Formats: sequence, C-alpha cells, structure tokens
Amino acid sequence: MSLLSPRLQLKLAQKQILTPSLLQMVTVLQLNRLELKEMINQEIVENPVLEESTEDSGEEITPEELMPLLEGERVLDPKDHILEAAMVDSSRSDGAPGDISDLYGEAAAPETALDLSVADQAGTEALEPAAPADPFDEIDFGSFFDDYLDPGYRSPTAESVDKPSFETFLSSPVTLYDHLRSQLSISVMPDRVREVADIIVGNLNEDGYLSAALEEISESEQCDVGELELALKTVQGLDPAGVGARNLRECLLLQIESRNHRGGVAWQIVSDHLKLVETRDYRELCRILGRPAEHIDIAVAAIRRLNPRPGLRYSGAGARVIEPDVYIFKEGDEYVIQMNDEEVPQLRLNANYRRMLERDNGASKEVRNYVKERYTSAIQLMKNIEQRKQTILKVCQCIVQRQGDFLSFGIDHLKPMMIKEVAEEVGVHPSTVSRAVASKYAHTPQGVFELRYFFSEAVQGPSGSAMPLLILKRKVKKMIDEEDRSHPLTDDHITTLLQGEGIDVTRRTVAKYREDMKIPSTHQRRTRK
Repeated sequence: MSLLSPRLQLKLAQKQILTPSLLQMVTVLQLNRLELKEMINQEIVENPVLEESTEDSGEEITPEELMPLLEGERVLDPKDHILEAAMVDSSRSDGAPGDISDLYGEAAAPETALDLSVADQAGTEALEPAAPADPFDEIDFGSFFDDYLDPGYRSPTAESVDKPSFETFLSSPVTLYDHLRSQLSISVMPDRVREVADIIVGNLNEDGYLSAALEEISESEQCDVGELELALKTVQGLDPAGVGARNLRECLLLQIESRNHRGGVAWQIVSDHLKLVETRDYRELCRILGRPAEHIDIAVAAIRRLNPRPGLRYSGAGARVIEPDVYIFKEGDEYVIQMNDEEVPQLRLNANYRRMLERDNGASKEVRNYVKERYTSAIQLMKNIEQRKQTILKVCQCIVQRQGDFLSFGIDHLKPMMIKEVAEEVGVHPSTVSRAVASKYAHTPQGVFELRYFFSEAVQGPSGSAMPLLILKRKVKKMIDEEDRSHPLTDDHITTLLQGEGIDVTRRTVAKYREDMKIPSTHQRRTRK
C-alpha cells in the first residue's frame, strides 16, 4: 500500500539572503584598480544612463534630484516590505538609521560622505529659456582669417597625423613550440624528419621534457620508432640546450655537450655519480674519479649553473602588471594616504533620460520602469564605488598607524597585525577587511607591497613582546645562510638559538617554517669535504 499523500509540515531554518545591491557591494570591494576600471567601462556600455564625467560633459542630474521621480510610482514587492521592516527594526534597536551601510557591516555614515552631488547650476541653466541666437556668432572668424592668411605651405609638424597605437608595436610572447618550429623551418633535413620532429615538439611539456615514450608516440601518430629516434636527436640539438630530454640526467648531459665538455669531469659526474652531488659527498667523488678537490669543486659549480628546466623560459607565466591602488608618502612628519584614481572613469548620471520618467511625456509604463531601474542601478553602483574607496582608506589609515616604524625604517620593524584587530578598529566585519586588502597593492617609501603583506600572525618574542611570523622566518633563513656547511644547524639547534633570544618556539614549528621556505634538511645541506 502506498504511503504517499499530501501533508503540511512546519520547518524552521536560518538562511542568509544576499540582495543584488549587497552582492554588488561585496564584489566591488574586492576588485583591484585594473578590475574596477574594467567593470566601470562594462557598466557604461550596458547602462545608458551612466556616462564618464569629463570637462565638456553636458547636462547632469544628481541622485537627490532623481529620488522624487524614482519614488513616485514605486510599488514595493512583498520581499521588499520584509527587508524594509527588518532594517527599520534593526535601526531602532541599534539607534542608527537603517542605511545600506548597516548591511555592509559598519556604522552609518552621513549622506555628505558620498560626494555624488554637483552644483545645481547646470539644472537651473537648463530650465531658463534660451536667448535668441546672434547671426554673427554663427560665423567662425578664426577659420576665415586662417584660410585668408594661409601661405600655401604647411610644415609636417603643423599637420595632425593619426599615428598608430603603441599596442600595435607590442610583440606577442614566443612560446616554446613556436621557438622550436622556427628553428626546424630553417634547418636542412629531409621533409619526413621535419614532420616527425614537429610531432615530437608538440609532445614536449612546458619544461621542455619529452614525457611520452617513443613507443606511445609511434602508435598514436603511425610513425616508425627509428624515425622518432632520428627526429628526437634533431630536436635535442635545437636551442635551448637540453630541450627534448627524457629525464634530468639527459637534460644536463645535453647542456654539457652543447658547451663542448663531453667526457670532462662534469660529464662524468652527471653521467654516473649525480646522486653524490645531491648528497654533497664530494670526498667520495674525489676518491672515485681520482681528482683533486679543486677539480671537483669547479665541476660541481658548473653543474649548478645548468638549467634543469630549459623550456620554462618560454612556457612560464608572463610578467604581472601591478598598479598600486594606494599611495602612501610622507609630508613633513605625517604620512599621507592617496587613492590612485588615475585613468579610472569618474561616473555621472545622464540627465537626458529624466524626461522619460515624467508621465506627461507620452512614455509607456514599461519604458518608465526600465529607466527607473537603470537610474537606481547606476546610483547604487556609484555609492558602492565610493564605499569601496572609504573602506580602503580606513584600512590603510590603520596600517599607517600600526606600521609607522616599517614605513620609516624597513622590514625588520614590521609589527604583528591581525585582520580581526583592524576590523574592530574600523567597525566592520573581518571578511570586509579581507576583501578590502585582497589583490591590492600600496606604494610606500619602502617599495610596493600587497596590503595583505602587512598582516601577520604574532609569536612570543623577546621580553614578552610579540614578533611577526615573517620576521621569525627571516631569522631562521639568516641562521641557515650563515651556517657552516660542513656542520649545518639542525632544527633542534635553531630552536635552542631562538629560545636563547627569548623567542618562544618549538622544533616542530621551526621545521614547518623551514619547509615553507623550501630549505633542505640538515642531511641535504651537509657538505662532505
């Protein structure tokens, strides 16, 4: 018998609902300068009431002037009533108005903080009747006299020539595949060998190694193994040296052979005794090869100068373009914080669409609703951009107050600072501070640093003071760099030295920091002479 039947059931659940405006606010906050510029340009394209503010801009309308028109026919959705009531209740309990900044996580700021208004002069001028035009004003006397006094010759500098953009001269990065194919195209070889060599080049990884076996390539490409071996020898003779190798030993041998050192001490070490180089057992190398220690040291130094990943030069990630979002510089005895708004479009509202909001202009209700929605979206975006600016400035002010010694004297004076502490001082949620510093850089007297660089955990330092985790790692690295290679410091020894300086740290913590910095263990750092 089936037990399926309709029934009523009560369920209590807690959900977090992000409104579109709040979601946009969170998104705008975590954008860096380049991403914000791209987003603003995209919004200008999609929203007709938004435009970039320039010196020769036409009529402009302020958000304050639009509010009566936007609220005239507004019909609230039931969800809006619930949200509005919740904001009113929260404002009564907190004693602050139910502003959108409350959802943002900080105290409500006065409306004057959002400098989105402009002078009403443009609006009053638009309402005044236009004066009759003077016929003489329509005559361009300047051009008339220029044509009259034209000597008939113009220098090349006087003529405006449309020059090509600078971007047209930028070359695209050359990949490893392109670099090798260009060499194959000018090399003298049979056509069949060139075709098979092109197949091998297509199977190289980004480090320049041939990871696939020749038998697999032979089955997939219908090639003879003998042809593949001949083509592989051709590829291994191309630049960069070491490309086409199947393992590290072959890669290093190809590079040594390209320098005409085949059969030398370095060749013998790489060919038969590479494991001893890894363990730094140079005494055993001297005994096996029958060479003095000076010859072994020279050969090992030459091996260390070889490139174990020859293809990475062409396959690696390109240079990142970093533009500071904030400039921090010193004027007198105080530090000044300035946002980098250069080349970031400044938004304004186009007043030409305001007439469509009036009922007596003949526009349909759908048109009026669309224009209202576009104006509301534009105003919200302008507020979010201004809110982003104010939040970043507040966070940077806290950084300057806490890291003044770092800005004046350098990295050794960096102090521990937690995101939670800054959030409490600014009056926002820690996630807001985390988004405000994400992927953003500051130009300081000590160089360009990511804002997240200033936040570091604290460890127990000398005399009970707190020490940043970054400074502790620098101390560990400095101790290892200055150690005796024949008797390297162990993790226990480093822990003892740090505890002797009053730093409360354990051996396990030191080992973790050493591994984070990719420093080999004591056994791997030891040099046997």
